[in-house]
Amino acid sequence: MPAALVTRGLTKSYGSLRAVEPLDLELEPGVVLGFLGPNGAGKTTLIRMVTTILRPTAGSFEVVGIPDSRPEEIRRWVGVLPESAGYPGRETGEEYLAYHARLHGRPPAGALATARRLLAEVGLGDRAAALIHTYSRGMRQRLGIARALVNDPAVVFLDEPTLGLDPQGQRDVLEMVGRMASERGVTVLISTHLLDEVEQVCSDVLILNHGRAAALGPVASVVRRAAAPRSARLRTDPARCDDAARVLAALEAVSSADAAPAGRPGEVAVAFAPGVNADAAAAAALRALLDAGIPVAEFALEGGRLSDAFLEVVSG
Repeated sequence: MPAALVTRGLTKSYGSLRAVEPLDLELEPGVVLGFLGPNGAGKTTLIRMVTTILRPTAGSFEVVGIPDSRPEEIRRWVGVLPESAGYPGRETGEEYLAYHARLHGRPPAGALATARRLLAEVGLGDRAAALIHTYSRGMRQRLGIARALVNDPAVVFLDEPTLGLDPQGQRDVLEMVGRMASERGVTVLISTHLLDEVEQVCSDVLILNHGRAAALGPVASVVRRAAAPRSARLRTDPARCDDAARVLAALEAVSSADAAPAGRPGEVAVAFAPGVNADAAAAAALRALLDAGIPVAEFALEGGRLSDAFLEVVSG
């Protein structure tokens, strides 16, 4: 099977402003890509290019092997949930989806069947005949996802799909995204500012900064490369926790050491000073503890988070 999405040197400029620097990207079927970046990083511009709304200034792209010189064909294979989708309040969910299925060439009976199937898939089967203006925000987001799937796309773009939803609604949408990729083999690009959602559901991440790819790859790899551990956890004799915290806090590489954090006896939470080498700092901490005669049951570096990696690459 061809790659779901390929870009080669894809670039967009507005006069002297380079909104998207040359980007090389290749996504296989079933990948869920978290698409991150500060405001103005070029995320929306990139999505508009690969969905054929904007023409690139330079470079090229393909969707399931179809080149960007054939935009009408590409549109048959992509689905989009925009951040601010509008819905006709006086139509039912079934009517809305059937209409869009007709736009994609389904005959009337097939369009209705598609609408009913998708509404059931996104958990709106029992509200198919209800007017859209009676839907909650979470239900409208589900309807928008169903709309993005109405043409059986190979690639789906979701812009802030959980914006404004309560925790249960967020979980439901993320579960739908996971099923979309695992059961349908759809490649999903999620543009979001909620980094914990990317860690939950995405296999890969692309971080744009000033129009260029500041980081790209599997989530764990990006975190490992960009976000060095900045903290550690010590387990020791509960009676020596305060002593251990004093020894550690005296080290230049340690910014803080808290005994029994969150009521956990026998533990010390250690935070390293910015810019220090965590491995070297950990070795120095261990030497200081042992020299002070403090028993060490465990001294473990705490792994970085995607939020650490994001801040590292966009501020660098």
